Amino acid sequence: MSFNDETVAAQAYDNSPWSVIKEAFRGSERDFTNGSIGLAIFLLAVPMILEMFGESLFAIVDIFFVAKLGANAVAIVGLTESVMALIYAVAFGLAIGATATVSRRVGEKDDEGAAKTAAHVIYLGVIISLVMSALGIIFAPFILKLLGAGPDVIVEGATFMRIMLGGNAVVVFIFLLNAIFRGAGDAAIAMRVLLLANGLNIILSPCFVFGVGPFPELGVIGAAVGTTIGRACGVLFAAWMLFRPGGRIHVARESWKLDPALLWKLAKLSSTGVVQLLIATASWTALMPIVAGFGEEAIAGYVIALRVVMFALLPALGLSNAAATMVGQNLGAGKPERSEKAVWTAAFFNAAVYFSIGMIFIFFSNPIIGIFTTEPAVLAYGTSALHIIAYGFTFYGLGMVLETAFNGAGDTWTPTYLNFLIFWVFEIPAAYILAYYFELGPDGVFWAITVAFSLLAIASAILFRRGKWKTKMV
Repeated sequence: MSFNDETVAAQAYDNSPWSVIKEAFRGSERDFTNGSIGLAIFLLAVPMILEMFGESLFAIVDIFFVAKLGANAVAIVGLTESVMALIYAVAFGLAIGATATVSRRVGEKDDEGAAKTAAHVIYLGVIISLVMSALGIIFAPFILKLLGAGPDVIVEGATFMRIMLGGNAVVVFIFLLNAIFRGAGDAAIAMRVLLLANGLNIILSPCFVFGVGPFPELGVIGAAVGTTIGRACGVLFAAWMLFRPGGRIHVARESWKLDPALLWKLAKLSSTGVVQLLIATASWTALMPIVAGFGEEAIAGYVIALRVVMFALLPALGLSNAAATMVGQNLGAGKPERSEKAVWTAAFFNAAVYFSIGMIFIFFSNPIIGIFTTEPAVLAYGTSALHIIAYGFTFYGLGMVLETAFNGAGDTWTPTYLNFLIFWVFEIPAAYILAYYFELGPDGVFWAITVAFSLLAIASAILFRRGKWKTKMV
């Protein structure tokens, strides 16, 4: 496209503030490889932030209702979520490959290639989710015992875990399909998928937990049922949007023709993303037995605090994903410097926002945790966890954008190495030593989390500046 063509294209859009906001919610048809970087990030980030806000609602809504059932119920959800974090890691790892490849094809103006990539990503998702479902259903009681759950928790928790792990396909595909839309630059659809799924979850979870109206009273198991149904409806809506013609990306019949070379290429890229996320999220699971050594109240407080942290941080992934889409599309268009500028713009904005949120959590950690529990011991542990973890929020905001940018370029190995060194070589040993050797108790675990994520942000910034990611081919 020539300079004059770009000018004409830019003038075809109304860039007034209200029109841009409406465009962000409605969905934009702009070419994100040209024009204002700030405007492009805004148009991508607004629906992505709302999408991630919707994902964070799953965590906060369930714990809000389940907390009314007592510490045992919270422990069941917490222990299961520590395993579901591995499912999320697999789903998000697959999503990394989807976003990187689809955005690159879109940047190259290869619509057919983007659609074919999307179809083969779905093939991978089907295979992997079936394997994980079988393992989860069979080994649920053993997994709970391995995580340190008591006999009472195992009896009720096994059913809860079987529903959540057995229905993992809804998690995998809500991540995968939305990643395809994000890579194509159609972030507004991904936003609508999560809003639909969450709306249903907010309605159904309390109905199944407490037996409202005609719904059976299932207790903590009801949270699993409501969440799974809500996500399943979101997946169906996303699939309909992907297969219908007229969008930025359309998977037609010819896109499904099996291409073993493409499938293997996606499997290799996604497998590194999966390993990367498994390393990171398995570290949360590895921390759980350390906290469990201080009792179920400590687990409950830790779980509630992490849900609040997740609620706050997941929207930051929206801005991070916007930067990743910009990286992929602009590398595909042969504009690496524009990719880099977009990432630093998003990273510094994210850091500033999360500095403010961190301050709120530091000063108001007790009343925030008090929304979810009135049990004194649980409240004390949760308050301490939120207070300490919030000290690293500025670094979290910066690091999340930089790590996601590597993935958007298809450089999944750099974040993988960083995650292993920071979380497994440093964080987990540090958490155990601080908790037991220095007798800081659960606070030692919380401090280890804060320091680890801060180190991760610094290391990511150093490696990103070196620029090797610009030469990565996908």
